[in-house]
Formats: sequence, C-alpha cells, structure tokens
Amino acid sequence: MTEYLARVSARRPLVVILLWVLLVVGGLGISGAFLDSATTTEFRLAGRYESEQAAALLEERLRGPQKSAEIVIVQSETLTVEDEAFEAKVKALHAEISALKPEIVSGGLDDRNILDSPFSHYYQVAEAGPLLPQEQSQQLLPLLVSVKRNTVMMHYTLAGTTEEATSTVAELVHIVEEANRDPDFLVLIGGTASVAHEQNELAEQDLQKGERFGVPVALLVLLVLFGAVVATLIPLGLSLVSIVVALAFVALIGQQFQLVFFVTIMVVMIGLAVGIDYSLLIVLRFKEELGKGHSTRVAVARTGNTAGRTVLFSGVTVVLALLGLFIVPASFYQSLALGAILVVLTTLAATLTLLPAVLALLGPRVNLLTIPGLSRFALKGADTSEGGFWDLITRVVTWQPVLSLLVVAVPMIALSYFYLDIRTGLNDVNTFPDKAETKQAFIVMEEEFSFGSVTPAGFLSPAEIVISGDIRDPAVQEAVEKLQASLAQDFTFPLPPQPMVVNDAGDLALLTLPFPGKSTSPEAADDLQLLRDRHITPAFQGAPVEVYVGGLTAEVADFYGIVRVYTPIVFVFVLGLSFLILMMVFRSIVIPLKAIIMNLLSVGATYGLLVLVFQKGIGAGLFGFQQADVIDAWLPLFLFTILFGLSMDYHVFLLSRIRERYDESGNNTESVAYGLRSTAGLITGAALIMVVVFGAFASGETVINQVMGFGLAIAVFLDATLVRSVLVPASMEVLGRGNWYLPPFLRWLPDLRVEAVEED
Repeated sequence: MTEYLARVSARRPLVVILLWVLLVVGGLGISGAFLDSATTTEFRLAGRYESEQAAALLEERLRGPQKSAEIVIVQSETLTVEDEAFEAKVKALHAEISALKPEIVSGGLDDRNILDSPFSHYYQVAEAGPLLPQEQSQQLLPLLVSVKRNTVMMHYTLAGTTEEATSTVAELVHIVEEANRDPDFLVLIGGTASVAHEQNELAEQDLQKGERFGVPVALLVLLVLFGAVVATLIPLGLSLVSIVVALAFVALIGQQFQLVFFVTIMVVMIGLAVGIDYSLLIVLRFKEELGKGHSTRVAVARTGNTAGRTVLFSGVTVVLALLGLFIVPASFYQSLALGAILVVLTTLAATLTLLPAVLALLGPRVNLLTIPGLSRFALKGADTSEGGFWDLITRVVTWQPVLSLLVVAVPMIALSYFYLDIRTGLNDVNTFPDKAETKQAFIVMEEEFSFGSVTPAGFLSPAEIVISGDIRDPAVQEAVEKLQASLAQDFTFPLPPQPMVVNDAGDLALLTLPFPGKSTSPEAADDLQLLRDRHITPAFQGAPVEVYVGGLTAEVADFYGIVRVYTPIVFVFVLGLSFLILMMVFRSIVIPLKAIIMNLLSVGATYGLLVLVFQKGIGAGLFGFQQADVIDAWLPLFLFTILFGLSMDYHVFLLSRIRERYDESGNNTESVAYGLRSTAGLITGAALIMVVVFGAFASGETVINQVMGFGLAIAVFLDATLVRSVLVPASMEVLGRGNWYLPPFLRWLPDLRVEAVEED
C-alpha cells in the first residue's frame, strides 16, 4: 500500500501538493474560528461517579450550571481598614467591578458559597452592622478582613458557566491589574476562572517558548544529519502541515465534545517530534536510493516500499498504544490521546502522500545548498559505515555481551527503584511561576486568612454533600443531625457544615462543608474518603435518601481512584497488543518479550528520574525546574503509552534490519552487527531531534510542561542510546538462534514483515 501511495503521489505531485495546500488553508480557518471554543479547563469523569452525580443533581434541581467564585484582595503595608484612603480604594474598586456587564459579574457570595450573603466586601458589612444578626456578622467578617486589618477579601460570583467565566474574567483581571498600579496597595485576584485564565496564558507562553527554542535547534540537528539546506527544511514543513490539519480536526471534534485545553500543546509537541522523525527516515532513504543510480520516480517508489512501510507500522503502533487511554473514563486522558492520535494520523497521511510528491518534484535537488564541511557528519548507509563509531560500539557489545548487559541494565534498574517513592497528586496554582498573580493571591489568602486547617481555598472549593429524596422525612432530618454531630467530634474538619439549603420541591438538599488543606492534594482526597466512609455512610444508614459528595476535592478523589483502577488495565492492553504485533512481525515469542522488558526498563528509569529531579529536587536547579510536592497523577500512565508507542518505532526499525540480514546469512552475530551499524546513526539522529523538541517544552515555566517534556526527552534518550545500542544487541548475542524461537503451534500466524525485500 505504501508503495502504491508513493507511486500515485509521484505521478501527480502538483495535484497532491495542491490538495494539501487547500487542507492547510482550510485548517487555519477552522482553527482560527473554532479552536478556542473546542477546549476547556475543566476535566470531567466519563461515568456515573459520585462527584459527577452530585454535580448533575445540583444543576438539575437546585442551582443550575455551577458558577465561579472569585476573590479580589486589597492589601496595604501602611494602612488599615480604618483609614479613609483604604476605604476609598476598596469602594472605588468595587464600583468599577460592579459596573461590569451582568453577563460578567452576577453578585457577591452566591447561594452555594457558604453564607448566602449579598455582601462583597468589608465596608458593606460594617455599614449594615446594626441591621445584621450578631451571629451572621461574626461569620462574615473573618471572610472579609484579616486579623491585622490591613487586608480585605472582596467576594464576587461570575455569571455563566465555568467555561464562559474563564473567558469573561479577563475584563475583571484587567481592572485588578490597573488597580495594582497604585504603589500604596497590593491588589490581586484569585478564583476558579482567574486561575484557569492565567493557566491558559502560561500554557500559551510555554508553547511559544518551546517552539522558539525547539524548532531552530531541531533545524540545526537536521542540517548536520543531511548536510543540505533543502533536505533540512522538508521535515519541518511537513510537521507544520500535520499540526495545522490536526488542530483543525481538534477544533471540529471539540464542538461536540469539549477537549481539555492541554490538547493543543500535545498536538504541537507530538506533531513536531513524529513529523521530523518520519520525514528524516523517508528523506534519508530517498537520498540513498538516488545514490544507487535510480531515477527519481523509482527512488520514490522504493522509498515508499521500504521506509514508508516502517513509518506506517510505527505510526499504527503509536496509535494502538494511545487507544489504551480511551479505556480510562476521564476527559483529560481521552483529550490527550485524541490529540496525539490525530496528529500522528495526519503526519502519516502527509508522510505517505505529500512527502513523496515533494520528493518527486525535487529529485536530486533535494541535496541543494549543501553546507561545506558538514558532509563528513551526515548520516551514511550501512555499507559505508564500517569502521565508524557505531561499528566500534557493536564490536565491544558483542564481544562482551553479558558485561554490557550488566553495565547498562543495573543502573537503569537502580533508577527504577526510586519510582517506589513516587507521590502522585495534582499540581495546582501553588506550582505556577512566582510571577503569577493568582499564585500571589492564594499565598496572601493563606497567610492572612485561615480558620484552623481551612484556608480561603477551602471556602472556594468546599465539599458539597447532596441529599436526594424527601428532605422533610423525619428520618432524613435525624440523619442530617447525626451527620452534623459526627463531624463536630472529628477534628479533621474544624468548621461545621453551613446551614442546609433545600430546593423548592423539597426533594434535594445541599450541605456545604468548608474543606481543610489543599483541595487537590492526596491528603485532601483521603479526608474526602474519610468523610464518605466514616461520617456520611453511618449517618444515613437506613434513611430513604441517596447521598453524594461533590465539589473539586471529590472530583479529584474519584480521579485518583480511576487512575488506580485503570492503570493495570491499560498496561495489560498496551503490552498484550504490542506482544501480539511484534510476534507476528518477527515470528518469535522471544523478541516481543525482550521488547516489553526493555521498554518497561526505560520507562521505569524515566519514572525514577522524575522522582529524583522533581520530587526530591536533585538537579532541579541545574535544569531550571521547579521542585514539586507531587507528580501529577495522570502523568505516569500517559507517559507509558506515549513512550511505548514511540520507542517501538526504533525497536522495529533496528530488529527488522537484523532479521533481514539473518534471513540472508543465518549468522546471528554478523546480523546484529549489521543491523546496529546500519540503523544506529539514524535512530540516534531521530531521537536527538525528539529530545530537542521535548526538551524545549520542558524549558517552560509550568511544572506540568517541565515534568512531561523532561520525562519524554529522557525516556527517548535512554531508549535510543542505552537500550537500542547496548541492551538489544547484547541480549541478542547472548540468546543467539533462540531469539527467533516460535512454538510450532503458533506458526500459523501471518507474517507481517515491516521492511519489504529489495529488488536491485
């Protein structure tokens, strides 16, 4: 099939290129019009999990779509709330915020937010003091003014859904930034929408920074590998085409199923990596075929029949590995998997059609603008690489295979050991760069306002206990009282639930519980499970109602549970599928077993390095990384699927060359040496480009990008150097003919060779 596509594309190159130009133009238009509305900062669980059920009941029967609470902080080092200048600042700021359209700000503390109060700031309560019950005044003031009386919190509820608020909050943020120009006051904003808004901005900055750094360095590497400017520009152009088209598909799909905003970074990062990787393989093989004296069209066809088959198999393997993430019922995993799959598929399509068309037009001109002096560094074929660096490595490895295995495998196993210390969670605003205004806002909140272990964040993201049934039933009333009494005796929850809110129909009630600790931390998730198991279940035992706990911490706790349950399922799916595919490709059960073990070894070593660098802080400063208390819970499983797919590319490419030579000669040692010598330069070059691209995104300011970029870069580096260059040839030398063992009862399996047999 790949040869047919190459021949057709080479026969009508201008038509193929024109079709892709139309796709790119259309893709740019679609992305510009729909991409923003296709993504969201919310992550949702795809199933009837307790937190999802609670949110659905509240939306249907009590409050409608959940609204976003925002806090504006005003602080002075020299003034207190008793000073007229302080009062004037707060009132002027409040007047400006209140003047915003009702579509942006709908009021003060809303009815879900603890106190069912119309008040937004301290002076409103102070002026209404005589008219307020003393108990309500005592409840309100700690939420509005600090003990030092030099800091106030102004509470607002944004109109619309969370997604709409994330967009419209920009106007509120602008007002706060202007107010912060006054040197006598520090004015900050923090809340669901403003955090999401700033997170989007930081992600966009990281994306641009990654592109600015990664693309030029990747071009430099390609220039060294090719030695010519024209050949160097082709992979980058193909990557950009694939990314544009993939983002258009993301924008269209996102109109029906909103995707997590991180999907755009995923498309760009993976698109650059695989686009350059696949193009490198195709262009090098095309140059090799031209060097054998073949005409341009014949060289394109032969390239499609050899390197094209390898690229197709590689892309399909990546896609199959990523399909495992769709098993996980969480929008975050599914969004990332969809973005990566779309860009891999568009890259495959472009590599197998657009690239042959471009090469057919260029022909020998692919070597135009050769850089003098770089030719001696350019990649060479197997027949001209004897006596070089990789030939020397091969001889050393095959001379002492057992020692080579121990020298490389033991340190990698030792690194993997640190994975046992991994502490997973979800990094939040506290891991934003120090310059982030929302981070500064939450720091001030925690320093100036606290209620035992409950911080203002605990009021912004409380636990929501939803009771569905006849709330007037005496048994239900008794259960509620029993729950309140039980919570009062547990010091884990220092503040009691707020007064119960009942809907008009009397069939749904909401108890809002200010929650201790950081809402997304593993400890908060443990406390949430304690609330469910120790307090709610016994209190409502036998009561004729259904009780669900919702809110941010409940969603996080449910997500952690999903990761624990589905991680082994995804592992079994990906490993089992990879085993079956490799067994049919190489007609051996030993080869796939070794591939799985070695891939797990590189993934395990990567996990260990992530723990050492980010959790323990070893070398974090050297790389300019932030130290984080936790590794994001979604990351290990995501890294596993991505890395398993990408590493299989190199594994198959190396082993197919070894198997091809072995079938010809029957000499295992010579076949291993030939395979490594003929592919090591290409594998290392392609891997270096991936390391550059992923490393560029690791240079961003957000911990998520740093951890993911570093993890991908280090895993590809380990896989392409130590695993492919040492462990694979050493183990194959040790096992000899045993590498190709296939039990007789499995010999009926189809033979799925990757590399076609060449006809000279």
